[in-house]
Amino acid sequence: MARAIWKGAISFGLVHIPVSLNSAVKSDRVDFDWLDGRSMEPVGYKRVNKVTGKEISREHIVKGVQYEKGRYVVISEEEIHKARPEATQTIDIFAFVDSSEIPLQQFETPYYLSPDKRGGKVYALLREALESTGKVALAKVVLHTQQHLALLRPLEDALVMITLRWPEEVRSLDALELDKNVREASLDKRELEMAKRLIDDMSGQWTPDEYRNDFKDTIMDLVEEKASQGKISTVEPLEGEGEQKSADIIDLTELLKRSLGGRKAPAKKATATEKKAPATPRKTRKKA
Repeated sequence: MARAIWKGAISFGLVHIPVSLNSAVKSDRVDFDWLDGRSMEPVGYKRVNKVTGKEISREHIVKGVQYEKGRYVVISEEEIHKARPEATQTIDIFAFVDSSEIPLQQFETPYYLSPDKRGGKVYALLREALESTGKVALAKVVLHTQQHLALLRPLEDALVMITLRWPEEVRSLDALELDKNVREASLDKRELEMAKRLIDDMSGQWTPDEYRNDFKDTIMDLVEEKASQGKISTVEPLEGEGEQKSADIIDLTELLKRSLGGRKAPAKKATATEKKAPATPRKTRKKA
């Protein structure tokens, strides 16, 4: 069973239904890592000033909202924290609407809801009430410090919660600027019948097991083929870089030993004879 990512309750009126939230989707895309082609070592990201191109440290980074072009209002972490909505651990239903009223472009991310702590009967009651009325519940919920608009609807024996985009996040169809030839199209009756016949000929059942991501399958087949041929690149330090690092470690270890040795055995004062004796040449360490 999938691990719950959130636990709380559905709340409407005086009804309180303890539930657990589980993700209904998972990422199944091919993950391409950035690598140094010379050594196969991972390549990371740096925080860079986009004007100067220079890397900057974390303590110099602040958050701001663009007020006008080139002018920003800086918002502190404390101010951001205060503005975040309170995490109430409840899915607060505020209305019920016909399911057909919500446009598809509002839909965002689906989640499964399961009853928790003896809430099964009330959970089933809400599911059946929604099913019989053809309604969906509109609610607000806080997930990961962000407030979301959401809907609840029945799905077979379960309830599903789908987060919705806020109205201001959805562009109007007017942005397409569809001309009159599309909006008031004069369609030939025979052409329309032929199109409907083609749809009938191609109609079938929803069979998700047969739908495959061709790009992912092709890439993963290629990975398996290359791996079976021994074409696997191993992470190896670039020439000179690994040796320099090892040398630094050796030198540091030697310095620490000398420091500890110096504490335990203070150096003796040199006698007059020792002072006159010529120094023994120090052996130089061969470079690797």
